[in-house]
Amino acid sequence: MALRSFIEVAKDSHFPLENLPFGVFKPREGPARIGVALGENIVDLAALEEAGLLKDLLPETAAATVFTRDSLNEFLALGRPAWRKVREILQKLLSADTATLRDDTKLRDRVFHRQADVVMQLPAKIGNYTDFYSSYHHAHNVGTMLRGPENALMPNWKWLPVAYHGRASSVVSSGTDVRRPQGQIKPPDAAAPVFGPTKSLDYELEMAFLIGLGNSLGQAMPIDRALDHIFGFVLMNDWSARDIQAWEYQPLGPFLAKNFCTSISPWVVTLEALEAFRKPLPRQDPEPLPYLRAKTDFTFDIQLEAKLQTAKMKTPHTITRTNFQNLYWSISQQLAHHTAGGCNLQPGDLLASGTISGETEESRGCMLELTWRGANPLKLPTDETRKWLEDGDTLAITGWCDGDGYRVGFGEVTGKILPAL
Repeated sequence: MALRSFIEVAKDSHFPLENLPFGVFKPREGPARIGVALGENIVDLAALEEAGLLKDLLPETAAATVFTRDSLNEFLALGRPAWRKVREILQKLLSADTATLRDDTKLRDRVFHRQADVVMQLPAKIGNYTDFYSSYHHAHNVGTMLRGPENALMPNWKWLPVAYHGRASSVVSSGTDVRRPQGQIKPPDAAAPVFGPTKSLDYELEMAFLIGLGNSLGQAMPIDRALDHIFGFVLMNDWSARDIQAWEYQPLGPFLAKNFCTSISPWVVTLEALEAFRKPLPRQDPEPLPYLRAKTDFTFDIQLEAKLQTAKMKTPHTITRTNFQNLYWSISQQLAHHTAGGCNLQPGDLLASGTISGETEESRGCMLELTWRGANPLKLPTDETRKWLEDGDTLAITGWCDGDGYRVGFGEVTGKILPAL
């Protein structure tokens, strides 16, 4: 049975009372501050804080104005007990049966903002960003293209969560335009590379989680305590220049092909909001090494879609339908492996899943797979075709979980392709 708020929330809204994702917004007047989404509205936590309604909810060590900040980092550092406590009081305050905020019209005018009237910002100051490669079908498809089906997976792939360290400074919030990058490209029949704009611009449908509590340098996070350090999830588009990547990635991996832009959604959906959508992690073969074995590991049933809209289209066209359950490695395993050597993660660090592809053609999470490296162009409703993304195209990724009479969603992450400078 769905929870009921005194604020009207549509049945298909991504942001019911069961969700309450956290984000950073800038209203028309005043500085940026922290809020949660409820239907088409934002609940201003700084205003609730100023009104004394969040008094004594945070630890004594917390600043008195933790929600007036322009990032979630300070709140993330407080840990899960504080996150849960704030969520519990918000659900009570916003309930249809609680009069405190419901009947105070002056306070309500200060607390509620329409999402359409504000500018959303990055939810956190991201100090470090890591991108995993955790979808079996994505890794197998890409490996098949490069090495054939017999050698599709590298020998280490089923033994550890493969990843690379990305560029944190070019992580941007949804709606930021994406400039077509330039770099070295080696045409197949050319004797030497050339420099110029990528001709193989791609999206990658991913999700990512934000670190809350960090760990000390040299101190690993045990897998059974991994969830103490994970605040919540965002959608992510790992924009990629495939022709630049093909030439530069040997021997150290992605560089210019990935560092020009990474887009994330502005609302962070907490683990508490996703609790009802846990699913058992499928059996892994071979069995992981002991440090990667959790007592009860899990994944989430999150439906995901990517939509493409060209300049000729009036509405977006869905090109990918997949699910978070298509990931082979769990978030606990990713975190445990990341810190196994003593790497110190910090509040606001971003850890991404890698492209989430399924077994079917429609569940492939990037153009590289959908068109099989350009050999089978996508046919669009406007009679256009696409091997790769073109200037003027807009790519949107969305995701949600369906509950009993409600939906917990992530909104969307979008980006429009601009020509190279």
